[in-house]
Amino acid sequence: MPDESADPFRAIADPTRRRILELLMERRSLTVGELAAEFPELVASGISKHLMTLRAAGLVVAVKAGRHQHYRIDDSGLDAAFGAWISQYESYWSNALTKLRDLSVDD
Repeated sequence: MPDESADPFRAIADPTRRRILELLMERRSLTVGELAAEFPELVASGISKHLMTLRAAGLVVAVKAGRHQHYRIDDSGLDAAFGAWISQYESYWSNALTKLRDLSVDD
């Protein structure tokens, strides 16, 4: 059975983790404390658990700077996680649009 914590789709299924990713995209790098300030309903340990899930899924990385961990989006992880999934739909739509174009050319 595969490790479910490493599944990027399960990781982004949670709205808090999606919001964390949005914040990291906007601000490039944030600490747990900075992220916790954006979620008054959660404590820092709750944010840390969400970040652990995102790290396990390869969506974020942590860089130690002094006493703090700075989290940022892992571009290569996002590409690896979603690239193959997106490409199968890209292929589908490319084929569908080609067929549509061919139908309209025949008329």
